[in-house]
Amino acid sequence: MINHPAGPPAHPQVDLDDGTPPLPGRSLIPLPARRRSRLRSRPRLARLAVLLAAFVCAACGLVYELELVALGDYLLGDTVTQTSVVLSVMVFAMGLGSLLAKRLTRRPATAFALVECALALTGGLSVLALYSCWAWIGRYQAAMVGLTCLIGILIGAEIPLLMTLIQRIRREDAGRAVADLFAADYVGALIGGLAFPFLMLPRLGPGDGALLTGAINAVAGAAVVLWLFREEPAPRIRRLLWGGCTLVLAVLAAAAVGSDRIEHAARHALYGDQVRYATRSRYQEIVLTGPADGPLRLYLDGRLAVCGPDEYRGSEALVHPALASGPDSRVLLLGGGDGLALREVLRHSGVRSVRLVDADPALPRLAGTDPGLATLNGHSLDDPRVRTTAADPMAWLRGAPAEEYDVVLADLPAPSDGGPVKFHSEEFYGLAARLLAPDGRIAVRGGEGGSGGADGNAGGGGLWQIEAGLRATGLRTTPYAVQGSATASCRPGPPDATQDFLLAAATPPPLALADDAPPPRALTPDTLRSSTTRLTTLRPPRPPAPLTLLGPR
Repeated sequence: MINHPAGPPAHPQVDLDDGTPPLPGRSLIPLPARRRSRLRSRPRLARLAVLLAAFVCAACGLVYELELVALGDYLLGDTVTQTSVVLSVMVFAMGLGSLLAKRLTRRPATAFALVECALALTGGLSVLALYSCWAWIGRYQAAMVGLTCLIGILIGAEIPLLMTLIQRIRREDAGRAVADLFAADYVGALIGGLAFPFLMLPRLGPGDGALLTGAINAVAGAAVVLWLFREEPAPRIRRLLWGGCTLVLAVLAAAAVGSDRIEHAARHALYGDQVRYATRSRYQEIVLTGPADGPLRLYLDGRLAVCGPDEYRGSEALVHPALASGPDSRVLLLGGGDGLALREVLRHSGVRSVRLVDADPALPRLAGTDPGLATLNGHSLDDPRVRTTAADPMAWLRGAPAEEYDVVLADLPAPSDGGPVKFHSEEFYGLAARLLAPDGRIAVRGGEGGSGGADGNAGGGGLWQIEAGLRATGLRTTPYAVQGSATASCRPGPPDATQDFLLAAATPPPLALADDAPPPRALTPDTLRSSTTRLTTLRPPRPPAPLTLLGPR
């Protein structure tokens, strides 16, 4: 038999603040007797309200994390790095916030209200603040780490304060209280994590989505403190809390009204005064600049993807050697939603059908409707021989219908130019090779060459890693290049810059130019052969390992 010390027995309806100190030498500020009787009279409803607040706060916290990850991916690329930095800093900061919250449990309701107001303001404005830093200051990474740390500290302070509030309603076993609180927290995180990609991001975008999340966060914090625990703060403090919450909501509303102006000003700071079109689709930010009758520039997620006066070099080099090496009636174009490579494909009279697969439907739509870009691509997307499919190229290849293609063109940026690794992996090329006709060919981009490009790093990845991936699928390859950068007129680079490519087939593919198309401006048979000779001499004796989805980067 266990003897208990004398004293009042633990009862599930007894207030914690009438006898149990949270810290040695300090005690909870006791609630007035009238308010304690209210909590006792409806403890289940009060407890449910606190758990609901935990649910909402967890959903908002996860949305803040995902907003930061998405914005970093949009602006800097490299999803893995951005996700790793945000999550690791966030989790560390949450632990730090939990430790700091121990000093706030004497007045948990007031502290929770202040934490939620600060979190709503910081998290709600985080996307606009980081976008502004990226556009005007250029210190995005440092600002992102600082904001992530601050948001994490505030999120980490929530659970200790909510736990204290639950125990103020009624004393209960700590394990049961923690289980209920964390269950509400995890379910809220689930809802926030699902709402972000399927609802908030496509409908609101990162900026407005963060502002709405901040407003919900502020309302949730105010509802708990200024309704359920409204007797804890003194009247003057309570009025200040009401004013602070109202001010936070007003600031978020003002930011929502002015977000378009902020984004517009940031884009002009980045891209100049001649922004013709700008949007943020589900997949990327698309910005088209240039006068109506002048050279165009197309930016995808801040990366200069098309420079009007120079794009023809890369488009011609990707298409013409591949279509000249054999039959060309059926062509598969992966990427190339701008219609520029498609323009070169359709110049070959032997082409009967082209399927274009691009993940973002907004880009082909812009390429077909903007007068300047449609003129640049020769209105290629309006050709009846073209079928456009909005799908991730790799996902489409996995479930592609049983068709064979004479030519597969991967108009996708190389990893060295900021392109995703998966589009140059051994798995991707294996899926593409399955669709080749017996004498079919694959042409891919190998990145920028010349000073500092693949030529200067021939012993290490780049072009030769891409070649290793093609060869791993059983194809034979021929490297070649075109002189001149794809962005020389818009962004001057090394004078000896080249663009490197690879042509692959079951047997070593010859390099030639076809007779059924007008002669390209950037290519001749002699320049093709000389570029192949030059690159062949630079091929490393021991080729690097191919890029794979699970391999090192």
